[in-house]
Amino acid sequence: MLKKFTLTTTSRDQMIEVTEQVQQFVTEEAITEGAAVVYCPHTTAGVTINENADPDVKRDMLRRFDEVYPWSHELDRHAEGNTAAHMKASTVGSSQHVIIAAGRLLLGTWQGIYFCEFDGPRTRTFYVKIL
Repeated sequence: MLKKFTLTTTSRDQMIEVTEQVQQFVTEEAITEGAAVVYCPHTTAGVTINENADPDVKRDMLRRFDEVYPWSHELDRHAEGNTAAHMKASTVGSSQHVIIAAGRLLLGTWQGIYFCEFDGPRTRTFYVKIL
């Protein structure tokens, strides 16, 4: 089972929680045991699992990414000018695996699945594959 999701980001750097979309797919497919792979097919975006209770975590993470990978650097040579976005996406990674148990995503109390935009705003896709 594979499902393609589409979302629209609204800023250059953004973390959008997609946990509910993934859970809904698991529920629709009546999966009780297995794993879900959440995959981002973009080189300037990624997928992570992190805290979903305090919105300051997302803000702090995006700020710290900017500190580590500033948007402009005099030595960057990439013609599109988005080297920082490529670095952030490589750091976050392109996919996450989540165990499915008793029909639910096995996430910690404060965990959520996030699509991470680093070169927006754009229309983006991500995939969920059930194993």
